[in-house]
Amino acid sequence: MATDKPDNQKCPIMTTNSGRPVGDNQNSVTVGPRGPVLMEDYLLFEKMAAFNRERIPERVVHAKGAGAHGTFTTTHDITKYTSAKLFGSIGKQTDLLARFSTVAGEKGSADTARDPRGFSVKFYTEEGNWDMAGNNTPVFFVRDALKFGDFIHSQKRIPQTNLRSPTVMWDFWSLSPESLHQVTTLFSDRGTPDGYRHMHGFSSHTFSLVNANNERFWVKWHFLTLQGIKNLSAEKADELAGSDPDYATRDLFEAIERGEHPRWRVCIQAMPEAEAATYKVNPFDLTKVWSHHDYPLIDVGLMELNRNPRNYFAEIEQAAFSPVNIVPGMGYSPDKMLQARLISYPDAHRYRLGVNFETLPVNQPKCPVHTYNRDGAMRFDENGGMTPNYEPNSFGGPVEDHRFRELRYGTTGEVGRYDHREGNDDYTQAGDLFRLLSSEQKAHLIKNIVGHMATVPERIQRLQIGHFTKADQAYGRGVAEGLGIAVEEPELAGVR
Repeated sequence: MATDKPDNQKCPIMTTNSGRPVGDNQNSVTVGPRGPVLMEDYLLFEKMAAFNRERIPERVVHAKGAGAHGTFTTTHDITKYTSAKLFGSIGKQTDLLARFSTVAGEKGSADTARDPRGFSVKFYTEEGNWDMAGNNTPVFFVRDALKFGDFIHSQKRIPQTNLRSPTVMWDFWSLSPESLHQVTTLFSDRGTPDGYRHMHGFSSHTFSLVNANNERFWVKWHFLTLQGIKNLSAEKADELAGSDPDYATRDLFEAIERGEHPRWRVCIQAMPEAEAATYKVNPFDLTKVWSHHDYPLIDVGLMELNRNPRNYFAEIEQAAFSPVNIVPGMGYSPDKMLQARLISYPDAHRYRLGVNFETLPVNQPKCPVHTYNRDGAMRFDENGGMTPNYEPNSFGGPVEDHRFRELRYGTTGEVGRYDHREGNDDYTQAGDLFRLLSSEQKAHLIKNIVGHMATVPERIQRLQIGHFTKADQAYGRGVAEGLGIAVEEPELAGVR
């Protein structure tokens, strides 16, 4: 075991958390051999209290995951697009931490479930942390964060039975046609990737890069696996869920231990700022992709994972990724889902890990940090010492620097709640994806959907078949035949 020590090596003396040496760690303090335990047994209460608090709240989504440390190496010059220093010179290396996860399942769930996979990377740059908190799919189920909680509830356990329900899932999807693109991806072969090493990663959201001339480009990030895409059949995924539910976690760890360091080619799609207004789809819609013909991939660098964590809890479970973390030369976009995540993610971390979560070693930037934030639970550094905790001040505290002001961008329109489905085409890209699949892949997709929808009420089946049919006639027909439903024309009544 890793804790074994040679006989000739003296072990350190056990202490309490306050450093008090422990004289007996085998017996509680009692009144006689059979008597009650005394409240003065400081060691017993400290150990029990620590044990009761070993499990911090698990993530509401992305609870089950694995991760590793590595490096990012800049291989191509993208200073045309950004002034961020980590891309400043060819060959420059930046330390990073990556975490992969399933989305809907709890910590004890199977790695091989049909589910999107989280794909998050924390880059420890000289200008602060950059977090790329993405997924293994380029799109998502909803485009407005007001519906995010509803969507997640439809994928989680229902109130009455505490079981997950295909009926509830398809009820939500059938009434939310914007989900069709992601649903098609989820039930394709890519819905059950073969571990974490053999899948791509995407920012999914549109972000921005700003160059030294203050020119903005809208960008999407792509992390393309150099191990090659590999997926599990539905049957194999189900088999592994029973025989090896930690399959992906084990595969990543053991590959790195063998020296087979997984790598990803990092690229961007870049759109000049002015072109967003006239592009054929809303470039800030999370349910849409940009055509690679219109905006081809531009190489940026190489990500390699080459070091496993020494302690999972400290380095992976306590890792906190947030899209709000960017560095100079980067920016956000008007993407509605992204705008909400910028607020929601740090708030979730404050709940799960505490207000000082960014002072934990795994989250702490590797560059100097100067802030006026003080106090709060689990403050384990000097807490600012005797320096002022307000700004402005005349005692030499940190000051703002106008060079790092965010680049402005314009916006127009009246304030209100706008119907995000009105005039929006939620079918073409899903149909395009279906038509890109081989005959075998189409058959797998339809088989997976039919199997999952088998117990769903027919009224929901018909509504969803209508969506499939609008994407592609063969898509809808295949699902209908698989479910034994005769459908002569698209069933669209009730679509909102």
